[in-house]
Amino acid sequence: MTILAIVLLIGLGLVGLAMIPLGLPGLWVMVGGILVYGWLTEFRSVGVITIAIVLGIALLGEIIDNWLGFRFAKRYGGSSRSGWGALIGGLVGAVVGVPIAIIGSVIGAFNRDVIGAALFEFSYSRHAGIATRAGWGAVVGRAAAAAAKIALGVVIAVVGFFAALS
Repeated sequence: MTILAIVLLIGLGLVGLAMIPLGLPGLWVMVGGILVYGWLTEFRSVGVITIAIVLGIALLGEIIDNWLGFRFAKRYGGSSRSGWGALIGGLVGAVVGVPIAIIGSVIGAFNRDVIGAALFEFSYSRHAGIATRAGWGAVVGRAAAAAAKIALGVVIAVVGFFAALS
């Protein structure tokens, strides 16, 4: 059972890390991997503190993800409305792109980020240049958020690894 637990911990950790750049919930898959490992090993080395740490890190990743989208859309000249447009557009794009395996949700989320931020900003400012910059800011924000979440995913993997060693 321990070998299976270790294989699942490593496998779900790697799958989770690969999911993050695709805009999918990779951090939560990694947390699930640690929970499955704990369950399969009767929580001998994964305790409440480990679970609280990885849950906190995953939640921090989601907060950073949303915060960076708003920050970069505004940094590139958009209003708060463009940030909301990027968020809503990204969610709609990820759902609409689902029928096209994996890559569809990624392309959909990025395209809808740009479109959502630009449309929401244009409806507010009525200036195409400002709307375009806000859309570009949403893309930069999505890329920065993915990088931050990958870094947090590595931290979750390290915490899981050390929990498995104990």
